[in-house]
Amino acid sequence: MKIGFSNEIYLKEQTKKILNRVGKFEKLYLEFGGKLLGDMHASRVLPGYDPDIKFALFEELRDKLEVVIAIRAYDIETNKMNNNTGMTYEAECMKLIDTLKEKHIMVNSVVINRYYKHENVDGFIRKLNASGINTYEHEDTAGFPNDIDTILSDEGFGKHSYIETTRPIVVVTAPGPGSGKMSTCLSQLYLENIRGVRAGYAKFETFPVWNLPLKHEVNMAYEAATADLKDVIQIDPYHLEAYGEIAINYNRDIENFPILKRMLDRIMGADAYKSPTDMGVNCIKDGIIDDEVCRQAAKQEIIRRYLNAQFEYKKYMLNGDELANIRRLMDELNLKAEERVSTKAARERKEKIFNEEGIVKNITALELEDGRVITGKESELMDSAAAALLNALKLISGLPDELHMIDPAILNPILDMKRDIEKNSNTQLNLEEVLISLATSQMYNPSAKVSIGNLKRLSGLKGHSTGMLPSIDYELFRKLSIDITSDY
Repeated sequence: MKIGFSNEIYLKEQTKKILNRVGKFEKLYLEFGGKLLGDMHASRVLPGYDPDIKFALFEELRDKLEVVIAIRAYDIETNKMNNNTGMTYEAECMKLIDTLKEKHIMVNSVVINRYYKHENVDGFIRKLNASGINTYEHEDTAGFPNDIDTILSDEGFGKHSYIETTRPIVVVTAPGPGSGKMSTCLSQLYLENIRGVRAGYAKFETFPVWNLPLKHEVNMAYEAATADLKDVIQIDPYHLEAYGEIAINYNRDIENFPILKRMLDRIMGADAYKSPTDMGVNCIKDGIIDDEVCRQAAKQEIIRRYLNAQFEYKKYMLNGDELANIRRLMDELNLKAEERVSTKAARERKEKIFNEEGIVKNITALELEDGRVITGKESELMDSAAAALLNALKLISGLPDELHMIDPAILNPILDMKRDIEKNSNTQLNLEEVLISLATSQMYNPSAKVSIGNLKRLSGLKGHSTGMLPSIDYELFRKLSIDITSDY
């Protein structure tokens, strides 16, 4: 894989930037947006980017930093899911706490925003307390977000419980968007101020990259990633007016800035920040060491997002606006779906089989890191995803293509039982069933054992299926960190 990003350069510059901002205050509340753990979008558009680099940043600042996690009561009650991980916000919160503790990073507390009494919410609070985690319940803030006088009074933020913090950097993060990170920061700023503490606020967002051009592919890929939210990246007009410098931000931050500025000016002092960009501390551009590599990777990410949006639209007839927004980005860059190597390979092999045999076969293609493409076609025995994965394992394990890594004596009885249970003679083995069979075979088949050992080498591959796969196949591809798209 060609590398376009240096974690070492980025970590050095990012640490310096945050420490510089901290130096202006007694205490800095740092709102952390985006994925704290496993930022796969960033790793896809910035080849070489460590998806867990933010934890490395925390480790650099460990002695100066503590973490507050915000979560909204309604998201606990309704078991809201994080679309990127398939986990509930509650589970994401617990996972985040465990990971921080493993890294010896101080977890201060969890704030339940917009709190109200509910069995699920109070049960989660009890679970946190039993784990030794402090919790704070912040009810709806009177007047928020427009009535500044009420918000900054005993009737607004003054009703919130004050979070006791001891370190100069307080990171406020969350298991997903809409959790109230900003309101938590602002509440603490207000409460610190009335206690005579000179506290400040800053925002850490990886994307959009403020000092890359508006139409840079990395920024356009961010638009594709947030197309469901209808985010649009724009030139920051406040920054341009204040400094005569072009900076990139997104529409919601620009739209919300006037009222946020009024609030911050009241708490932190007049002209605390002159623009939304001023609030940010991200140095992601400093880590880009090959702009062209990142541009090409970002194009691939836009195509990937388009294929996924198209699949969801055709399957559920929903999110038409999201698909249209990404289609617009595709058109702006003159991109075609077939520029995704695995997509082109899968579709071409499907067409070739149809032309030669007159039958339609679903094909799954996997693009290896060295550029080679492996395909698998569905058969009476297994689906195309399972076939492609086995073929890829054979190749990277140096095994001959004609070798059977799984004895038919293992596969056929499983298939017969599955067909009896499902009462369907057309049933095939899915990816999970084939991998379980492969794991069983390794007890007496050295080739199977070698292949199982090489599963981790599939991480990061790109794939495409010409038809809809079983849901268990998509879930396993996700767990294996194989980036799969599909036609429908």
